[in-house]
Amino acid sequence: MTTMPTAELEADRQKLIDLVKAEAVFHGDFTLSSGKTASYYVDMRRLTMDHRAAPAIGRIVRELLRDFPTVTAVGGLTLGADPIANAVMHASSESEAPLDAFVVRKEPKDHGRGRQIEGAEVEGKDVVVVEDTSTTGQSALKAVEVLRAAGANVVAVAVVVDRKTGAQAAIEAEGLEWRSAIDLDDLGLAPQ
Repeated sequence: MTTMPTAELEADRQKLIDLVKAEAVFHGDFTLSSGKTASYYVDMRRLTMDHRAAPAIGRIVRELLRDFPTVTAVGGLTLGADPIANAVMHASSESEAPLDAFVVRKEPKDHGRGRQIEGAEVEGKDVVVVEDTSTTGQSALKAVEVLRAAGANVVAVAVVVDRKTGAQAAIEAEGLEWRSAIDLDDLGLAPQ
């Protein structure tokens, strides 16, 4: 895999950090998907589907996966993972090792082929689960469970923003590698 020059990658990362701080961090009283409460919310969907941030996200997450040369596809639980997987797919399309994308539905479809995983074929393949933000890791672990049941070999979980509230430990307890692009220190936020 061709690696991105460090200066370009760091420029992408700093641009993304600046965008997150300016446009995706909201202060107030919030209930997270984990059920925990927080005094701030990092709304990465504002940026994962934004033309200014999505290309950088794709390049940054692709670079996080450089240690996994056998990985053929990335994806995760819909909806948070979808734009990240697509950004990584596009970022890798011109490389020697392009990656495909997949979507893991919360439940199997009740019509058509009844699939729970759409997109790239994952059976017998090395894959990485991606996520926009992670608190407890439960969304990523739900995707891991479905992927393993479908015969995929999940090797890692990669998140754009790690809230540093236990997700890494939960993922590693499942025998998976953990990668994150940005954490709360980068954003000047304290774990909650």
